Amino acid sequence: MDKLEIALWSFPLLLLLIGLRMPIGLAMLLLGIGGSVLVNGTWLPVMSQMKAMAYDTFSNYSLGIIPLFLLMGQFATHGGLSKALFDAAESWLGHRKGGVAMAAVGACGGFGAICGSSLATAATMAQVALPELKRFGYSGSLSTGALAAGGTLGILIPPSVVLVIYALLTEQNIAKLFVAAVVPGILAALGYMLAIAVYVRLKPDSAGHRDPAPMAERFRALWRIWPVLAVFVLVVGGIYLGLFTPTEGAAFGAAGTGLIALANRGLTLEKLKTSLLQTATSTAMIFFIVLGAAVFNTFLAFAQLPQEAAQWVTGQGFGPYTVLAAILLLYLVLGCFMDSLSMILLTVPIFFPVVSALDFAMDPEAFALWFGILVLIVVEVGLITPPVGMNLFVINSMARDVPMVQTYRGTLPFLISDMLRVVLLVLFPGITLFLVGV
Repeated sequence: MDKLEIALWSFPLLLLLIGLRMPIGLAMLLLGIGGSVLVNGTWLPVMSQMKAMAYDTFSNYSLGIIPLFLLMGQFATHGGLSKALFDAAESWLGHRKGGVAMAAVGACGGFGAICGSSLATAATMAQVALPELKRFGYSGSLSTGALAAGGTLGILIPPSVVLVIYALLTEQNIAKLFVAAVVPGILAALGYMLAIAVYVRLKPDSAGHRDPAPMAERFRALWRIWPVLAVFVLVVGGIYLGLFTPTEGAAFGAAGTGLIALANRGLTLEKLKTSLLQTATSTAMIFFIVLGAAVFNTFLAFAQLPQEAAQWVTGQGFGPYTVLAAILLLYLVLGCFMDSLSMILLTVPIFFPVVSALDFAMDPEAFALWFGILVLIVVEVGLITPPVGMNLFVINSMARDVPMVQTYRGTLPFLISDMLRVVLLVLFPGITLFLVGV
C-alpha cells in the first residue's frame, strides 16, 4: 500500500472511530501519529514534530480570540441580554402569524452578534424562548426546529469562532471575513423567518396567537437592547476600521459585555467563576481538536494528499463550479456525522488548495473570502442535519416533551431555506463581497 492509499483509507477509519464514540480530537491525533509512522517508515519525523507542535499551535496570538469570544457569550448570557433580545423581537413580531418563532430566530441572530458559538446561542435562547413558544400554543416541531436553526446564526453572524479558524488555516484577514459574513447572516435570519411564515400558513395549527404589544412597550423593549448593538459595532467595526487587532477587539468585547452584565446585576462572583470555568472547558475542547487536526493534517502533508488531489482535479478538466458543487455537497454529507469545527479543520487544508487552483474569475483574496462564507454556511447546515446535528440534540434535550423525530421534521423548512441561500450566494458572489470592497 503506497502513502496515498494510506491517506485515503484514513478517512473511513476516522468516521468509524467517530461512530464508536471516540472523541474526534483524539481520533485525529491517533490516526495522524499512526499514519505518519506508516508513511515515513519511522517514528522520528512525527516525534520530532510533536515536541514543538502543541506550543507552536497554541502560541498563535490570533487563537486568543476564541476564549475571549466564548467569555463574551458567557457574560452576555448572565447579563440578561438574551432575554432582552427576545423580548424586543417578540414585542414587534409576536402578534404576527408565527411571530413568536420569528422573534426567537431574530433574537438568536442578535445574540450571535455577541457570542460566536452556535451551541451556546441555541442553548441560551432556548432557555428564554421555549417557555414562551409553549405558552402561546406553538407546536413542539416548529418550536424546536426554529431554535435549532436560529442557533446556527451564532457562527454565521460575526464574530464567529469557526471563521477565525478558517482565517488561520487559509491565512486570510479575519476582519474582512467578519464583514463578508454580515449580509449572508442577515439573509439567513430573513430566510428562516420566511420559512416560518410559509410553514404556519401550510400548517395553521402549529402556531398560536399573541395580542399586539402597545407601542410604548415596544420602544422600551427596543431601548433595552442597545448594549448588543454597541458591543457589535465596537468589536466588528473597530476591527474593520483598524482601531485594534481582532484579538484586541475580542478583549474589548469581553470587557464590554462583562461590564454590562455587572451593571445589570447579573454577574455575581459565583456566576463569574462559572463563566470562567465554562470558557476554559470549551476552549480546552476546541484546542484539543485543533491539535488533533494539526497532527492529522501533518500526516496528510507527508502523504502529499492535498497536492495530489489538486493535480488530479485540474487534470480531469472538471469545471470550477462542478468541483465547488461537489465539495459543498460533501460538506452536507459530513455534517450528518461531524461537528462544524472538526469539519473545517479536517477538510479546508485539503479542499482549499484544490479550489484555489481553479479559475473562478476573481482575485485570490476575493475568492478565499467567498469560499470561506460558502463553507461556513454549509457547515452551519450540518448543525441541523439529522442524525447528528449538534443543535438538534441541544434543543431537544431542553424540550424533553418533544420527540426527537418531531425536531427532525421541524428543521426541514429551514434546511430548504439554507439550500436556496447557498445557491443564491454561489450564483451571485457580489452579495458576499460588496461590503468588503474586494
